[in-house]
Amino acid sequence: KKLSTKKKIKMKRITIIATLVIANTLMATTSRASLSLLRRSPPKLQNSKFFSSSQFRPSTFRKSYPCPIWSSSFSFCLPPRSTSTTSLSFRHFSSSPPSMSSAFAASASSAVDSTVSDESLSSNPLLQDFDFPPFDSVDAKHVRPGIRALLQQLEAELEELEKSVEPSWPKLVEPLEKLVDRLVVVWGTISHLKAVKDTPELRAAIEDVQPEKVKFQLRLGQSKPIYNAFKAIRESPDWPSLSEARQRLVEAQIKEAVLTGIALDEEKREEFNKIEQELEKLSHKFSENVLDATKKFEKLITDEKEIEGLPPSALGLFAQAAVSKGHENATAESGPWIITLDAPSYLPVMQHAKNRTLREEVYRAYLSRASSGDLDNTAIIDQILKLRLEKAKLLGYKNYAEVSMAMKMATVEKAAELLEKLRSASWDPAVQDMEDLKSYAKSQGAAEADSLTHWDTTFWSERLRESKYDINEE
Repeated sequence: KKLSTKKKIKMKRITIIATLVIANTLMATTSRASLSLLRRSPPKLQNSKFFSSSQFRPSTFRKSYPCPIWSSSFSFCLPPRSTSTTSLSFRHFSSSPPSMSSAFAASASSAVDSTVSDESLSSNPLLQDFDFPPFDSVDAKHVRPGIRALLQQLEAELEELEKSVEPSWPKLVEPLEKLVDRLVVVWGTISHLKAVKDTPELRAAIEDVQPEKVKFQLRLGQSKPIYNAFKAIRESPDWPSLSEARQRLVEAQIKEAVLTGIALDEEKREEFNKIEQELEKLSHKFSENVLDATKKFEKLITDEKEIEGLPPSALGLFAQAAVSKGHENATAESGPWIITLDAPSYLPVMQHAKNRTLREEVYRAYLSRASSGDLDNTAIIDQILKLRLEKAKLLGYKNYAEVSMAMKMATVEKAAELLEKLRSASWDPAVQDMEDLKSYAKSQGAAEADSLTHWDTTFWSERLRESKYDINEE
């Protein structure tokens, strides 16, 4: 009994840790991989030229100014000195020196569509200070003006950085990371909203500004002054004195610029940029089709025998889905119930539904999403593969796998070698696991015991775990 209790406690700890990791991953918005390598402690405040002594008082320190902890450049954020209150409030989201930021905010305001008022920009939640993305305040109407204003501001900041850039950490790496991070944070906010609270209006707004966002990213990635500054750091006499992490960051930035097409001649770079725009569009459409196909599937169940084995939490969710579809009197106890392909609905069916036919139906529907009809992604996949190959060849690689591995600490051959090592090492244990699963299913009188398939393994694995360790996730 004590051993069982210890196992329960251990599994509970593992579950809590896993939950925290997943939650942190979902909240985290990281900038480009190479820049995310840099993690520095905040500079000492007394050394900053952007501070006056009066600003160290808590009463004058804006609580919402520092970058939120999920931002990749929170360690670089510095509260700005007092400036004119006539500037747009979205200026405060910038972590650039205040004198620079306020001017750029004003230029962004004048450059955005004249039909967008300063007042509407100043109240746009995408352009406000926030510790956590204001998901509850962002609407489709905020996307076009918000993203365009931000891009205008970042373009101005990029131009200023290119004029004043020096091959040093304070004059190159830090301002570049802050610039990149702001776009990642704001774009990540609307992308997440689209994934969890999709609407036709939000889709249309994102689709309108996405080419502009990609254009800016290409402009940034193909910036010659920034590229040359990173190369100057690598070629300087001080290069050997840099830490391994900093050297890796510089090398990664140079490599990333090459993979973004900076070394191509003008004609090839133009072709490269067209491919990137098309790939972004296709990827966007691919995701939309998967999302729509996921939403399209609904299975209405009225007979409680069909959902035997499902826990109360899942039945409550299914009843809630039924209510949202017009079955006003649906309850967890008496139904009716609607099963969808959303993960909170799909997983309980695979884990707990005793009805094997139901498991098979839901599994096949999930696996075949966006593979037929109007939502068929087959042609999109073919086109993505074709464009990726063209992109790889433009960059001088044999295939896209080599492009993908270029920024990683491995090669295609090494990756294949590792996969084979894993396969050969895990094959016999995996076969034994399946035999154990079959034996347990047979001991429980399962008709499918000798022919377990994809929609059976999750269900019987859950039963075996409950039997061995007395653990129930409910």
